[in-house]
Amino acid sequence: MKLLCVSDQIDPLVYSATAKKRFADVSAVLCAGDLPMDYIDFIVSTLNKPTYFVFGNHNLKEFRYYQKERLASVYPGQNSSSGSELAYLKHHHGAQNAGFKMFADYNLLMEDPATGRETPLLIAGIPGSRRYNAGLNQYSDAYIKYRLRMMIPRLISNKIRYGRYLDILLTHATPRHIHDLEDPCHKGFESFNWFIQKYQPSYLVHGHIHLYDARIPRITETGRTSVVNAFGYHIIELPKPIEEQSKDGENSCRH
Repeated sequence: MKLLCVSDQIDPLVYSATAKKRFADVSAVLCAGDLPMDYIDFIVSTLNKPTYFVFGNHNLKEFRYYQKERLASVYPGQNSSSGSELAYLKHHHGAQNAGFKMFADYNLLMEDPATGRETPLLIAGIPGSRRYNAGLNQYSDAYIKYRLRMMIPRLISNKIRYGRYLDILLTHATPRHIHDLEDPCHKGFESFNWFIQKYQPSYLVHGHIHLYDARIPRITETGRTSVVNAFGYHIIELPKPIEEQSKDGENSCRH
C-alpha cells in the first residue's frame, strides 16, 4: 500500500493535470498541514482516494468549521445539530479531518506479510504547532500529551484486535529534536517522542519544516518508527519494505 504525503506547499507535480496518472498506484493521501483546503479539494477530486488531513498553524481560514464548539454558531437560527451538519457538508472537501482523532479504515486493508491476515489501516492525527504567539491551533506540550493519553484505550484495543497499536501518527509539528528547529514556532513536541517510544507506529508523518536544502534529512529512524517530513510531497509504503524494517531499531533519532 502506497500513501501520498503532502504538506506546507502546493507542489506542481501534485497540482497537475497529470496527477491522476502519476499517482495512480497510491491508495490514500495524508495531508500534514499548512495547505489551502482548495488544494486538498483538488487532490480528493483528482485522485479519488481516501484522504486524511490535519490543520497546521497557517492556512486556517476554514479551521473554525471543524471546531465542534463553534459549529452551532455557523448558521444562526438553526439548532446545533443541523447547523453542525450543514457546516460539515459545506466545508469538508471530501477529506477526513484527523485532528485529535483515531481511525481504523476498513477501506484500506493491509496484509500482514508474516500471517497473511488482512487488517485496516490504523491512523491517528494531532494538529497544530507549539504555542508561540497565542494564535489558532497552537498548543503546549503538556496539552498534546494529555490528548495523546486520551487515545490510550483505543490504542490498547487496536493492539488486541490487530496486533499493533497504530500504523501512522499524522501531525503537523515534529517530535522534539527530530527535524525541528530552535525558534519558538518550530520546536517539536517532546510528547511525540514519548508516544513513539511507547506505541511504536510505523510512521510519524509531519509537515511544518520546509526542506529547501538537500542536506536536510527528510526521514529519520527512531526505534521502529520512521519520522517523515511530508514537505511538498513524499510517498511511503505499508507494510514497510523489508529493507526498511531491518533498519528499525538500528538507527537512532537525531539529537
